[in-house]
Amino acid sequence: MYKPPPPSARRKNIEFEPLSTTALILEDRPANLPAKSVEEALRHRQEYDEMVAEAKKREIKEAHKRKKIMRERFKQEENIASAMVIWVNEILPNWEGMRATRRVRELWWQGLPPSVRGKVWSLAVGNELNITPELYEIFLSRAKERWKSFSETSSENDIEDAGASVADREASLELIKLDISRTFPSLYIFQKGGPYHDLLHSVLGAYTCYRPDVGYVQGMSFIAAVLILNLEEADAFIAFANLLNKPCQLAFFRVDHSMMLKYFAAFEVFFEENLPKLFLHFKSYSLTPDIYLIDWIFTLYSKSLPLDLACRVWDVFCRDGEEFLFRTGLGILRLYEDILLQMDFIHIAQFLTKLPEDITSEKLFSCIAAIQMQNSNKKWAQVFASLMKDNKEGDKNHSPALKS
Repeated sequence: MYKPPPPSARRKNIEFEPLSTTALILEDRPANLPAKSVEEALRHRQEYDEMVAEAKKREIKEAHKRKKIMRERFKQEENIASAMVIWVNEILPNWEGMRATRRVRELWWQGLPPSVRGKVWSLAVGNELNITPELYEIFLSRAKERWKSFSETSSENDIEDAGASVADREASLELIKLDISRTFPSLYIFQKGGPYHDLLHSVLGAYTCYRPDVGYVQGMSFIAAVLILNLEEADAFIAFANLLNKPCQLAFFRVDHSMMLKYFAAFEVFFEENLPKLFLHFKSYSLTPDIYLIDWIFTLYSKSLPLDLACRVWDVFCRDGEEFLFRTGLGILRLYEDILLQMDFIHIAQFLTKLPEDITSEKLFSCIAAIQMQNSNKKWAQVFASLMKDNKEGDKNHSPALKS
């Protein structure tokens, strides 16, 4: 059973002292210049004293700010350590019985401790596809054979003779290679020569062999990379394949336009409900959700948000399912509502496709919490089901068989 470290082992608060202001030295004029008058000397002394007082005030304010940041950091570390004990000793051993309890859901909302994050994600995503580590090795072997055969292709005519499907597969492999180089570039761990380059290449290559009907789609590398950072190789592949098999992800990665439009329509229902003023502003510019939502959904926010914040979004996504992806989108719009209301079409599109880097977890999740996923007493699943039903009835009404 895991036990937290004793209080004596934990770091203690650090007191900050204001920086010295002795650099501000009052001096009389040089001897070769006329001396100051009494009035001028008094005025300069007063100005100097005011300068020193203002400098000290700024230093004390900065010291308090640093001290507050440190306190919050220590508190966060203690909360993570405390939560880890609960997850390891209580929740994970009794997963099925405890996962849906109010206590666990509230703890889950606060973010998962990094040490249990991968395990909880795996359990929450599940393995409906019944993929085993052995099956992963089989598809990885096929991917390696394919890479070898393509590298030995001597001319473009060989590809043309092999048919369009082979050319499509090669295009997927080339896209994987290109996309990996652009995955979390600031971390320098997935690029060629980095410690996770080959691992990411393996997971993505194996997936294209496992699901040739889906293949590789730009953005997948970010999802696989986040999983690799939190899970062992085979477990990352299993979670990746199952995650992409969820209805929402499958619709987007297969570029099922009809289904994607339903998701956008459902999103707009809750957009209008929660942020009516911003909704009308977007409408006035004919700014549709696909302009900003596609990238967010394709990468599950891992490209748009700081990595630690994206992981917290993933935490609750694993708890609540697809609904939370769209709730997060509305949370982002709520967070920046005042700014967006001042922008035109071009600037809104640019802003939402490259969000500010200083976005914080506390502010975003406060805005997400304020989003109500209920419209006319209907929750997300019911609204989406109604849109699907309306679409099916529309298809029947336009069916040639019904007209004849």
